[in-house]
Amino acid sequence: MSDGWRFCPQCGGELVAREAGGLARPTCPDEACGFVLWDNPVPVVAALVEYEGRIVLARNVAWPENAFGLVTGFLERDEAPEAAVAREVTEELGLAATAVSLIGLYPFTQKNQLLIAFHVVAEGRIVLNEELAEVRLIEPGRLKAWDFGTGLAVADWLLARVAA
Repeated sequence: MSDGWRFCPQCGGELVAREAGGLARPTCPDEACGFVLWDNPVPVVAALVEYEGRIVLARNVAWPENAFGLVTGFLERDEAPEAAVAREVTEELGLAATAVSLIGLYPFTQKNQLLIAFHVVAEGRIVLNEELAEVRLIEPGRLKAWDFGTGLAVADWLLARVAA
């Protein structure tokens, strides 16, 4: 079954694969229960943070050394994506977003996520929260995209800068 789901979270019955919405999905065989594991992607906001003319790349405490990426976080219920990305920048870096603009939407199938990436101009003093081990400040001209996840948003942002 999908992602280790074996039992129905509503009634406890063992899930079976059945067609629902055009795909085989883990489904409760009890018709009265009717549970279907839709397993839709989770919306995640990503911030390409511009701070004092440089781009902030962050390393999560769980990542290996020299592994850096954009600031990311989950979109909360009833929260606008623009507000969510500004909140994440404040929570993780201690910075205030002064401008937020959409870069694009990127499926991240490895994590079953939809990345909603923004360019965020921020100000203040960087103060890392417990999720981050360190940050690097990179001149935009030296920034290099990576070929998965938030790296696709970096590539699009870099292309838009050249075109402008």
